[in-house]
Amino acid sequence: MHCPYCRNTDTRVLDSRVADDGGSIRRRRTCNACAKRFTTVELMQLTVLKRSGATEPFARDKAISGVRKACKGRPVTEDELAHLGQAVEDALRLSGAAEIPANEVGLAILGPLRQLDEVAYLRFASVYRAFESADDFEDEIAILRAERSVPDSPAELTHSAPSG
Repeated sequence: MHCPYCRNTDTRVLDSRVADDGGSIRRRRTCNACAKRFTTVELMQLTVLKRSGATEPFARDKAISGVRKACKGRPVTEDELAHLGQAVEDALRLSGAAEIPANEVGLAILGPLRQLDEVAYLRFASVYRAFESADDFEDEIAILRAERSVPDSPAELTHSAPSG
């Protein structure tokens, strides 16, 4: 670690603390040459393993840009896209793996996008899952409708039962 003041490489860690719910480590350091103190933050680097075998750092902006295309013309705000990007990155980090196959990034996007906007979800899924016909769309729409008609909680089951 280079000192930001004198560029010396001999620094000492004074204190380390977990930050951002375990997503990073904050370290308080001192330079052994100039005695100045500074703080560093270490983040776990997520790496995406592409189909070609190449790897690249995970980029939330790149994931969001694909979703943004699917959301074109839909009532989805930039703030909602930012939240979706954060949810996807959080889910990938919670997996505990430092290297994530590219298809898992797409899978991590599908769930939050389905909740955000069903039309955008269908657009994204059609590309991601390589829909080949209208039947593929109809099958996915049938799944969406079936999930929508299933009550989420026992309370909903009670309230939806016919009274007699």
